[in-house]
Amino acid sequence: MLRLLLVVQFSDTYFYPIMWGIGILLMILLIMSIIFQYRNGKKIRQELLELDKVRQDNIEYDLVLKAMKLATWHIDCQARTLTFDADFREGIDNYYTAVETSLDLLPDLLVPNDSQRVMSALENMISGRTMFYNQQYQAKGMTPGQIYWEQSFAMVADRDADGMPTKIVGASMRIDEQKHMETALINARNRAEESDRLKTAFLANMGHEIRTPLNAIVGFADLLPVVESDEDRQQLISEIQMNNHKLLQIIDGLVSMSKVEAEAKSLVRAQTDIVPILKEIADNCRTLVDGETVKIVTQFPYNELLVNTDADKLREAIDNLMQNAIKFTDHGTITLGFSLAEGDRVRISVADTGKGIAPEDQQRIFERFIKVDDYIPGTGLGLSVAKSHIESLGGKIGVESAINKGSTFWVDLSLM
Repeated sequence: MLRLLLVVQFSDTYFYPIMWGIGILLMILLIMSIIFQYRNGKKIRQELLELDKVRQDNIEYDLVLKAMKLATWHIDCQARTLTFDADFREGIDNYYTAVETSLDLLPDLLVPNDSQRVMSALENMISGRTMFYNQQYQAKGMTPGQIYWEQSFAMVADRDADGMPTKIVGASMRIDEQKHMETALINARNRAEESDRLKTAFLANMGHEIRTPLNAIVGFADLLPVVESDEDRQQLISEIQMNNHKLLQIIDGLVSMSKVEAEAKSLVRAQTDIVPILKEIADNCRTLVDGETVKIVTQFPYNELLVNTDADKLREAIDNLMQNAIKFTDHGTITLGFSLAEGDRVRISVADTGKGIAPEDQQRIFERFIKVDDYIPGTGLGLSVAKSHIESLGGKIGVESAINKGSTFWVDLSLM
């Protein structure tokens, strides 16, 4: 009985402290577990945030590439291979974007004029001589004969322990529109410079062109009062009238070009019989030639031909063609005629037996202020005015000529 009492007393003495100790230990472990889980959860959340940020950065990166229509690539300098990482250029099916393309094959993908320059720039980067690369070049597409303009940028991205490049990253974009715009601007600048030069020459020439008939008119007019012979007086009057006509032609050319540039004269279309108009032009031009060394001939297959056109513009255009033929024909004939062509069209032609026009000048003679022979009087505006009028009528104008064999200027117009 005493032994049992001592055991019970001993249990009461040590049981509660032990239980308290175990409870405190469990509490500590629980607190440590909570702290560990909190820290671990915070780390996981941080990793998730970083992963989301990387994913967001990739989306924005792809968006920039798409917006700029870029292709990104890298070069393994040791393996000498080029690999495209992403390609958002238009018409991607037309490009070579193979993985690990050997740099030795790259010249075959470029036009010969650019391949050596581009490869030299890449080799300078691979060898460590340069850090940046910026080249414009023409490349070949997948379709035979396809050529497109491209611009590429690159820089060294990684180096080995010796400082030699091991990786080059770059981007490429098509620049066809930019090149077309550059070409158009260069052509526009050249045309403006040429036009300015021609205008300067034109103004210098105008002084001579206007002064020549004016001097004749004033000089012959001063002689009229002192000339006693009726025959001599009539000769002077004829010379004055001829120079009056030359001066009027010069002024008419200037006025016509001013109207064309300012578009001051609108079209007045109507059903017009062109035969009387052509006969009138031929009759007027006969007074400008002697009728012996140079003759004006007409070839009209019909006595009437109705054309829906502006009579004044047509008359002025054909008259300028006839005036041009007269200036360059010193013997033979000048033939004014017309014929029907396919598609309800009429072709009006002015054929002469003059000196002819060189092939390289047959297009430029229709430009303003152009004179292929500076020794022949004129403003260089007549053919340009004729071309502007005919094109405003929806027609076409051209010339067929050979040196020393004459020229044939033609005008095609719709009958309707």
